[in-house]
Amino acid sequence: MEKTLEILELRLKESLEEKNLKEAKTILNSLNIYDIAEFFNDLSQTDLTICFNLLSKDTAALVFAEMDIEQQKLLIEGFSDEDLKEIINGLRTDDKVDIIEELPSNLVKKVLKFTSPDHRKVINTMLNYPKDSAGSIMTIEYAATKAGHTVAEVIQQLKKTGANKETIDIIYIIDDTRHLIGEVALSDLVLSDSDSPISSVMNHDVISVNTTEDREDVARLFTKYDFTNMPVVDNENRLVGIITVDDVLDIIEEEMTEDMDIMSAITPTVKPYKQLSVIEIWKNRIPWLLILLISSTFTSLILMNYEKTLEKYVVLAAFLPMITDTGGNAGSQSASTIIRSLSLKEIELKDLLYVVWKEARVAVLAGLTLAFFNFLKLMYFDKVGLQVSIVVSLTVSVTVLLAKVTGSVLPVVAESLGADPAVMASPLITTIVDALAILVYLRIAMTLLPF
Repeated sequence: MEKTLEILELRLKESLEEKNLKEAKTILNSLNIYDIAEFFNDLSQTDLTICFNLLSKDTAALVFAEMDIEQQKLLIEGFSDEDLKEIINGLRTDDKVDIIEELPSNLVKKVLKFTSPDHRKVINTMLNYPKDSAGSIMTIEYAATKAGHTVAEVIQQLKKTGANKETIDIIYIIDDTRHLIGEVALSDLVLSDSDSPISSVMNHDVISVNTTEDREDVARLFTKYDFTNMPVVDNENRLVGIITVDDVLDIIEEEMTEDMDIMSAITPTVKPYKQLSVIEIWKNRIPWLLILLISSTFTSLILMNYEKTLEKYVVLAAFLPMITDTGGNAGSQSASTIIRSLSLKEIELKDLLYVVWKEARVAVLAGLTLAFFNFLKLMYFDKVGLQVSIVVSLTVSVTVLLAKVTGSVLPVVAESLGADPAVMASPLITTIVDALAILVYLRIAMTLLPF
């Protein structure tokens, strides 16, 4: 399948180069909308405009909704009023909101010009929900009906309006004031007696989320209950929208990307790598590099304080990288595990002592194992003598303990202070543990070695 797609895209590029628009149109309209959107992301503005105009009207709006914001901007800037109106009217409300959030003000005005006053009011309401909340990612195109209808009446209603809904897998049951009172799956509806009242076949125990609920918590609920969509209600339990699983998959991808960026000491960005300029990448990376550079000066100060120790036992300096690397790796292991558990809500601040006690026991076992094998290596391979072997091996054991406790404590503390625990990942943990490891190493050396 992937090989076939690559061949089609290659043929499409050749058709554009040869100005064979008839063949290009045929190939384009044979592709899946998601593949078309991905193909468009690598096109120049000229080729993008040409290709977009080759799409059928029904396909164009669907593809536009899946494109990267930078490509969407290029198209909006070049659209005639008639073309833009056609595309905007073909978009679902949540897609319009997503696009408007990213557009500069001049293009927002251009888009809103072709939106009805009532629809504009809905968009403004959704834009006013807190960022990363359930309300900001929901759609208002959902299937709902009143409790007094029969199964046959609801099916008839779906035939008339279902094409304009995001999904009709689940039909939500509301009262006269839009309070959510139940839900029924389309499969149950089809298999029920047509004369049965909808209230007799609906599920009364509906799991919903509030408009202000954090989107990460929403994603966890989808994972826990295997939902395909979920109702969103306001503070008075009135149904205002639904969240679909495709939105949740986007959330999970964005959150994973953000955590990976933070854990790698990079300021998170929503732009794809190819759309980032050199200056933007520099801006994203340099703040953390400066912070880590400044924090690493503590390591230099410690080494300067113990200069005489290192002068007398020069061999000790040879094992500094091994000790700091071991500490950094041990700390990163614990930090990664705890950050994941925090994100899944498996642990919280009240579990801190439990976490420390558990990681400490793991650290003792890991530290003793590493110290044992390191001691054998130092004695029989490096041949540095008994005293230095003991100093280095003991340091490894203590460093692993310090690193694992530090790596488990800092993410929990960060979470309790309202910060992203991923901030306390590899680079920062490594910098802190390096300083501690060197300090412990040289203190043990001064204690056990003759001066």
